[in-house]
Amino acid sequence: MNQNKNNKKSRKGLFRLLDALKYSKDGLFFAWKDEAAFRQAFIFAAFCSVLAFFVGENWTQKTLLILPCMISIIVELINSAIENAVDFTGLETHPLAKKAKDMGSAAQFCALIFWIGVWGSFLWEKFY
Repeated sequence: MNQNKNNKKSRKGLFRLLDALKYSKDGLFFAWKDEAAFRQAFIFAAFCSVLAFFVGENWTQKTLLILPCMISIIVELINSAIENAVDFTGLETHPLAKKAKDMGSAAQFCALIFWIGVWGSFLWEKFY
């Protein structure tokens, strides 16, 4: 028997789903509590998502305006996970640690550029 096996992976069905929901809730809680960038992205995404219901004319427009908001939140969660995993391995500066953190930051930068591009082009087309 593999002694390195994660015992929680052996759960099946509803118990596995309930565990996944609990872990997701915990992850969102920790992100909100410990990550200022996540809080900022979440609040701005919530604002833009509500605004999408007023400026979007149909379901497709509203969905496409909310999409970059959600992508940015997801990328920020992944970026924060990368930063925490790297920091767990050690706080000393290492070129690979810097590379991993910078790539996570670049992913969020790309998500924000996408957000700005989608909203900017939509608002430009709608109001000009």
